[in-house]
Amino acid sequence: MSTKITIRQATTKDAETIARVVAMAIGDKSTLESYCGKDYLSVLTAIAQQHDTQYSWRHSLIAHVDGAVAGAIVGYDGGKLTELRDATFAVIQKIVGRQPIISDETEAGEFYLDSVGVFPEFRGKGVGVALITALCQRAATERHSRIGLIVECGNDQAARLYTSLSFERVGTKLFFGHKMWHLQRQITQNNDND
Repeated sequence: MSTKITIRQATTKDAETIARVVAMAIGDKSTLESYCGKDYLSVLTAIAQQHDTQYSWRHSLIAHVDGAVAGAIVGYDGGKLTELRDATFAVIQKIVGRQPIISDETEAGEFYLDSVGVFPEFRGKGVGVALITALCQRAATERHSRIGLIVECGNDQAARLYTSLSFERVGTKLFFGHKMWHLQRQITQNNDND
């Protein structure tokens, strides 16, 4: 039996799914709590419900496998990080009463793949590749020439996935106190319509 994967634009109703994926991407519970407080899923959901934040539903795509929600991806213009982060931090300040301090993970000149996650029961079915491909297509449609992401140094499984999708290491970044590989992929209108 074949698996049917579909990708669609997120809506505000997908905020909880987006929050779960962002939490999966950040990974470490203590990092999540230092970023958004103990009730980090509620805070991330509130952030995803907004239209102008890093993890906004507007910047997110949702994957379905045979009709069931299987995961999501979040990406945006890296040149807009400051304004998106300001809006994100305003939500955190309002709910948690403080703003986190984190270094920039992206930069102008790249479309940034911020977070991607596939729920455990749907892994190994090609959902992650479908989400990344769809985000690359979005970046191409918006006339970006490259897409970037960071992955924790030592996360060889993720690094292999990204390099298999034509991402290359271009440097390192320090993020949430962790050394991260910075990877980028060049985008053209032709090679992202696959």
